Amino acid sequence: MTPIFDGHNDFLLRLYRAPAAREMLWLHGDGTGHMDLPRCKAGAFAGGFFAVYIPSPVDPDGVDYDLLMDNPPYEVPLPKLIDQTAAGPVALAKVGHLMWMERTGTLSICRSVADIRAAMAAGRIAAILHFEGAEAIGADLDALHVWHGAGLRSLGPVWSRPTIFGHGVPFRYPGTPDTGEGLTPAGIGLVRECNRLKIMVDLSHLNEKGFNDVAAISDAPLVATHSNAHAVTPSTRNLTDRQLRQIAESRGMVGLNYATVFLDPNGRQKPFTGWDPILRHLDHLLSILGEDHLGLGSDFDGATVPTEIGDVAGNPRLLDALCRHGFGEALVEKIAWRNWLSVLERTWGG
Repeated sequence: MTPIFDGHNDFLLRLYRAPAAREMLWLHGDGTGHMDLPRCKAGAFAGGFFAVYIPSPVDPDGVDYDLLMDNPPYEVPLPKLIDQTAAGPVALAKVGHLMWMERTGTLSICRSVADIRAAMAAGRIAAILHFEGAEAIGADLDALHVWHGAGLRSLGPVWSRPTIFGHGVPFRYPGTPDTGEGLTPAGIGLVRECNRLKIMVDLSHLNEKGFNDVAAISDAPLVATHSNAHAVTPSTRNLTDRQLRQIAESRGMVGLNYATVFLDPNGRQKPFTGWDPILRHLDHLLSILGEDHLGLGSDFDGATVPTEIGDVAGNPRLLDALCRHGFGEALVEKIAWRNWLSVLERTWGG
């Protein structure tokens, strides 16, 4: 089977919530969630970005967000900023879980494309340590260097709630990503230091002004690890054609997000059947980005996904659908894994 390299998953969140069960959840699988080692092998999952996300406190008002996002129009209120003191221990626990996965011999934390290729050749999952939101980093950026030493090679300045570095988009449909202010002075410093350290900067969840700031100051390719086309589904989380053109011009990358709420043209979260919404997004993204700048960014274990995919073992069904849609073998391989390795070479160096 064609290997899959994936721009985003939230599997570490599952381990964080059930640390005593991590051997079952990873090595054997308990049938829950979207990912475990047996299903990864069944779906030719070669590796990808493993996200460290800091969960927000439970909503005291008990809002049913799933119900809200099944009945557009909607806007999900954003949680408040989480400071470094609260975020640091959570990030440490999640990075510890990823390092445990490496100690099992089934996965390698990769710091270079050579590491990724070596892991793939050895049959180990090639994992990139990614921060989805920079809450565990302070304005002095000392922690950025600590995490970089631990293997951090990709970072999004924000998940949708604000950080000291910038502002994310609320979950709103319909809406545009033009939802607030750009990067803070600390955020500008963060992007420049990520460039210096060769840490990839992820634009997913960042609002339009923040996107513009990164595009203006970064010397690296512009990358959105798990985002879709606003022209197909007008959600705040999706990218406008103007943003897509900037990404293409920078020789960057977009990973298709499998989240139904960002795929369904009507903005609904509930699972759908059939391949049409996915193919519409891929066709549109391809028409602007070109063949060398499009990949996959599933959001497994962090989102509701289409019925046809189901979980990580369903990725081959997606690739089969692309072939039936008329995508040639070479293009399918680029989307499946080759483009991710190419953009990482351009970002990290050889």
